[in-house]
Amino acid sequence: MSLWFWVLAACIASFAQKLVGYLVPAESLDSPRFAHVAGSVTVGLLAALVMTQTFASGSSLVLDARLGAVVVAAVALWLRAPFIVVVLLGAVTAAGLRALGLAA
Repeated sequence: MSLWFWVLAACIASFAQKLVGYLVPAESLDSPRFAHVAGSVTVGLLAALVMTQTFASGSSLVLDARLGAVVVAAVALWLRAPFIVVVLLGAVTAAGLRALGLAA
C-alpha cells in the first residue's frame, strides 16, 4: 500500500472521529465526570509528549541540553512566570548549555 493510501485513511479516520463527536448527546457532555476525564486525558497526553521530546533521540534515550531547558522552564512555571518568559528561559538555557559544551 502506498503512502497516499495511509494519508487518505488518516484523513477519513479523523473526519469520522469528529463526526462521532457531534453524535454524542449534549447531556452527557455537561456532566462533571466527563469534564474531569477530558481534562485529565489532555494533561496526560501533553506530559507524555513533553517527556518524549525531551528524552528521546531516535530509538534511544539521551540526556542533553533539552533536559536542562525543561528543568529551568518547570522552575519558572512553578514560580508563576509569564509564559513568554518561561519559553525564553528554556531556549536561553538550552543555547547556553550547548554553547558551553555541557550538553550535545
